[in-house]
Amino acid sequence: MRFAIFSRGSKVTLAAAVVASIFASLTGFGTAYSAEENKETIALSLANLLRAARSVISDNQEHINDHTEGFKGLSSDMVILTAKEYYEIDTGQALDDIDPSTLQGELIRAELDAIAEVIDEVQERINRKGVGFKGFLPDIFAVDVAERFRAKAGSSASLKVTAPRKVLRNRANAPDKWEDSVIEKTLATKEHPKGKHVTAEMFESGKQAFRLVLPEYYRKSCLQCHGGPKGSYDITGRKKEGAVLGDLGGVISVSIFDS
Repeated sequence: MRFAIFSRGSKVTLAAAVVASIFASLTGFGTAYSAEENKETIALSLANLLRAARSVISDNQEHINDHTEGFKGLSSDMVILTAKEYYEIDTGQALDDIDPSTLQGELIRAELDAIAEVIDEVQERINRKGVGFKGFLPDIFAVDVAERFRAKAGSSASLKVTAPRKVLRNRANAPDKWEDSVIEKTLATKEHPKGKHVTAEMFESGKQAFRLVLPEYYRKSCLQCHGGPKGSYDITGRKKEGAVLGDLGGVISVSIFDS
């Protein structure tokens, strides 16, 4: 395993073109990396988009759980539009400026489609008048989007939401060995620059992979479930972790695989 940024030039051999063609027929993502693209750029954009979209759900939790209202106006179009605004604020770049003909553009489109599908399918639930807690939480949303994305991206990329083991609520999303090591030995340390992502290259599932983890920190809206008093019960019936604003709450993990 080596910690470095991998990029691929635009020169493609005939054999590579054949492989890319087969890959495209199987996954729908056969676009080669251009000279301007690299895997870190792609992975970071995917992670930032998921973080932005989850923030939209987090910021609207009280609205979603308002039992006095029916239609919430939280359509897939609204969530995606707001997520794009958050993305541009966070990154300084407009999501719509990404070339849709590149692999990055194709993967971003797949993630946007995944977001839309998840939001469309919960409309009846979140618009149900007379019901308070809807069970549609930011973490549930993010996990569902990541799962949909993986199905769409096939063997070209993977997206995952996980967290430090001490605050992990869903064991099915437990960090793997590398993620766990990065969380505990790097992200959780005082020396690590807050918000800085970590990358590595390694074999994953028998393939060469570029991996990236983006740390996430508790926002004000997160503390309704994860704040204090520690040990008290949140709206879901789980015990609160006693977190404070800005604590490391989880990571978004992205893998970009060689074709």
